[in-house]
Amino acid sequence: MKAKFYQFSMSWKLWSNMNTHQRCCGMSMSLRILAFPSNQFLNQEPGTSEEIQNFTQDRNVKFDLFQKIDVNGKNAHPLYQYLKKEQGGTLFDAIKWNFTKFIIDKNGKPVERHSPNTSPKEMLENLKKYF
Repeated sequence: MKAKFYQFSMSWKLWSNMNTHQRCCGMSMSLRILAFPSNQFLNQEPGTSEEIQNFTQDRNVKFDLFQKIDVNGKNAHPLYQYLKKEQGGTLFDAIKWNFTKFIIDKNGKPVERHSPNTSPKEMLENLKKYF
């Protein structure tokens, strides 16, 4: 199981930070964190949706975790087609790597896109503008 969730485990600090933000800001800011696993990045998320769900439950994840989806290509989930259209990326609109983050305001409009390198902590001030 450890090797299967290598990227997920390596990024656990990021997930933990997101979990903390959901707990501290979720109620006061009406913030919801939604996670959509994808295996489109060097097959780093090969587990089934059920295995991923079990992995996160074991770590007491508090944000919403959805089924594994495609975020790029002809089978990209309609949500990601919309997000990429509304908040294009640098150089091209495709999701370039795991943990690309979008801020969607209270009205459901995508207002910001952040790279995988942007930590949830770095996004906190931006979130306050919208919530």
